[in-house]
Amino acid sequence: MNNAEIVDLAHQNLMNTYGCVPLAFVRGTGAYLYDADGNRYLDFFCGLAVTSLGHSHPRVVRAIKEQAEKLTHVSNVFHTEPMARLAARLCGHFGDGRLFFCNSGAEANEAALKLARRWGHDRGAGRFEVVSTLGSFHGRTFGTLSATGQEKYHIGFQPLLPGFRLVPYDDVDALDKAVRDETVAIMIEPIQGEGGVVTPHPDYLKRVRELCDRRKILLILDEVQTGIGRTGKLFAWQHAGVKPDIMTLAKALGGGLPIGAMIAKSEIAQSLAPGSHGSTFGGNPVSCAAAGAVLDTLEQDGALENAAGVGGYMLERLRAFAKGCPRVAEVRGLGMMIGVVLRGEAKSTAEACMRERLLVNATAENVLRLLPPLTLTRDEADAGLQIIERALAGAAASSKS
Repeated sequence: MNNAEIVDLAHQNLMNTYGCVPLAFVRGTGAYLYDADGNRYLDFFCGLAVTSLGHSHPRVVRAIKEQAEKLTHVSNVFHTEPMARLAARLCGHFGDGRLFFCNSGAEANEAALKLARRWGHDRGAGRFEVVSTLGSFHGRTFGTLSATGQEKYHIGFQPLLPGFRLVPYDDVDALDKAVRDETVAIMIEPIQGEGGVVTPHPDYLKRVRELCDRRKILLILDEVQTGIGRTGKLFAWQHAGVKPDIMTLAKALGGGLPIGAMIAKSEIAQSLAPGSHGSTFGGNPVSCAAAGAVLDTLEQDGALENAAGVGGYMLERLRAFAKGCPRVAEVRGLGMMIGVVLRGEAKSTAEACMRERLLVNATAENVLRLLPPLTLTRDEADAGLQIIERALAGAAASSKS
């Protein structure tokens, strides 16, 4: 089937929940995707930060094949070696923790919210309320949607769940004022992804950690997008030298396969007893094997160092370009998580890049979001940045005419 045939067949049968671009991809290698008509695209989007090692990474592909030939699924009332090994590795990086596996970031965040409330219930203090931030995105289930601080995702789904309060991001004083006797946790992203790659002040997480300790409430860090190397470290909170009480992961963890995880300090994790939560496919052995290969690559092949180095180069080059481009208001980010803030909408620039076969994402109306593979080479970075610079320069020129 060609592009048009695949797109037409999809449109005849799928709900229109994504506003899909009329492209159908059939294979990928490294930083490149190929559509059904044979066109090659440089991928600075990575399936929304999922294929962070690029497409068809040999380690990940080999792990998936080997595990699929042995065992694809058993109930969670039993154990599998890939699940046990991955849990041990992730808890080892977290330190003194217990883990719950699921299938996505929304599920991981939902599990974190349930754990926080159960922990508050167990303490007998009547604590249940979660404070989160404006501009945040935590998922589309009713619980995570209620914690999400973007009105556009709420429209038509009210009433949302009670027990959530929203305050401005990167404002510790606002958080402090919002905490009440009923508050059980603060839930934040180390960097807001869907909100526009919003990076807080360097001491933000440290001050939030101190606030949670002082008010005796939990700190939940949503690392669904920032985690597993996206910022140049395995977890984004490592940049700040703080540790959350509960952390959530997904997206890049499975190298392209669906998997999510919630990790909590052991004492807190005890609040989830048998029957209190579950996920049929959580800890699937194939997904866990893929995730193990992802961690191998990050730890052994220099992908983290590359993300920090090439990502830093991209930020530096974009900031230098921005000084001479009136269309760009700001360039922000960390590692391979980059936001180019525009004066005006970003969608047309993303479309201009796609016409030159570069995939980027427009988010928060005016932010061009770049989420390249952590394995991106300097030459690939230059090729993509040249396309972005041409698109922005062309947009600036057309606005003057």
